[in-house]
Amino acid sequence: MKGWFADVPAERLAAVRILVGAFASVYLTVRLGEFYAVARLPAVSFDPVGPIDVLGGPLPPIVVLAIAMVAVVLAIAFTLGFHYRIVAPLAAIAALWVTAYRNSWGMVFHTENLLVLHLIALALAPAADAWALGPRSPAGHYLARAGYGWPLRLIAALTTATYVLAGVAKLRLAGLAWTDGELLRNQVAIDNLRKALLGEPVAPLATQLLEHPDGFIAFAMLTLAIELGAPILVVGELLGRWGTRLAKLWVLGAWSFHVGVVLMMNIWFPYPLSLIPYVVVFRPERWLAWLIARLRRVRGM
Repeated sequence: MKGWFADVPAERLAAVRILVGAFASVYLTVRLGEFYAVARLPAVSFDPVGPIDVLGGPLPPIVVLAIAMVAVVLAIAFTLGFHYRIVAPLAAIAALWVTAYRNSWGMVFHTENLLVLHLIALALAPAADAWALGPRSPAGHYLARAGYGWPLRLIAALTTATYVLAGVAKLRLAGLAWTDGELLRNQVAIDNLRKALLGEPVAPLATQLLEHPDGFIAFAMLTLAIELGAPILVVGELLGRWGTRLAKLWVLGAWSFHVGVVLMMNIWFPYPLSLIPYVVVFRPERWLAWLIARLRRVRGM
């Protein structure tokens, strides 16, 4: 457990808070129009999931929009660390609510699940003890006493779980037959055919790659290796220098996997594509400190 609670600078956790919060702020802002449009669908399409199950029916669209706008404001305050111990849990709850409400209209999306989980994890942590506008955790607060490393390892564990569960699901549904590439090729073909029939953009490389079925054997095996190899994100640092290098190599593989999904299926997972879920294996506080220094230098000129 020493590795789990190994301490890191407060600035590192704060940098992760800023990156995750900034992404959430932009993501929710960009989707405000979509949240409102979905809320105007016929009530017969409403099929509540998650926390939305407490509702007896859909909310008025204007109320949905108002809640989404509040979620944006809370996400910005979360990013800034403004009165964090109060604002952060509210921001996480708001993000969970608006994304779950969006998923309660006939089709459940998975693109924002990891983002919401990371917001919840950070909301439980002393992530505003540095680079924050609001007051810091009181001296001796139990969360601060536990150190600033455990939230980063929790974030890594949550990220790992999403990939491992995807890999296990493939093995449960298809077994080792997944590795022959045929199932993956069929999935890519069907998804792009549906897009073509509905007039949606087909993936850039789908047509070319589908003409080479043998290539899908490598794609299928690499996909499974990345998903089942995700635990290195958690244990890499505990294994020393080589473990850390392997974790960083896995990050490159995971990001490349998502790029491949875009190129073959035109399905976007914006949060992983931003690389933000993986910054826990790096030292993002150095990037932020460099940026702050540059901004101060520009202001002083």
